[in-house]
Amino acid sequence: MTTLLQLDASAQPLERSHTRRLVRGFLDAWRARRPQDELITRDLSRDPVPPIDTAWIAAAFTPAEARTPAMHERLVLSDRLIDEVAAADVIVMGAPMYNYGMPAALKAWVDQTARIGRTFSFDLARGDVPIEPMLHGKVLVVLSSRGEFGFAPGGPRAHLNALDPHLAACAHYWGVAPPDHHTVAIEYQEFKDHRHDTSVAQAHADVLALVARLMAAR
Repeated sequence: MTTLLQLDASAQPLERSHTRRLVRGFLDAWRARRPQDELITRDLSRDPVPPIDTAWIAAAFTPAEARTPAMHERLVLSDRLIDEVAAADVIVMGAPMYNYGMPAALKAWVDQTARIGRTFSFDLARGDVPIEPMLHGKVLVVLSSRGEFGFAPGGPRAHLNALDPHLAACAHYWGVAPPDHHTVAIEYQEFKDHRHDTSVAQAHADVLALVARLMAAR
């Protein structure tokens, strides 16, 4: 059985959110073929994760056996979020581009799940590569939407894309290696012309094709 983790970061409801509809399309296609698979859902916009703070950092960087009760309490939510990632085989992330980067709701989740001793170890004995992921073998599917266009490598706005590189840089915290990181994006949203319509249709077709490829590989 495969476990999927659904993450929605759009501030918009389903009827107004391209990323929510892409995520819905992915999951509907997957579960139509594999209804027995488990689904964990987390709506980061409707149930926001708090940003990390001084108390969180102090708790996370204190060895577990030395933490106070208050420190353990401060990490309860982080532990729950990391447990969801650890349980998942496929992470399906609805991640719209806001101001060329990720929504604040998603950034808070990233910071809560990138945690020493839970998702990565740190050892200076490894020299210049002290970080080593503790989770492995997972697939990350990023389903995105962008108001403008040309954010892919080589595109006219690639240098403005702070969303995709950030997620790629952090993917190892969630046990994802580069071949298992997939992105489908809708563009031209602010232009509202035929290019946007074409991009929407292509993205939904790409999602169905991606589901088929991922299932064939399992």
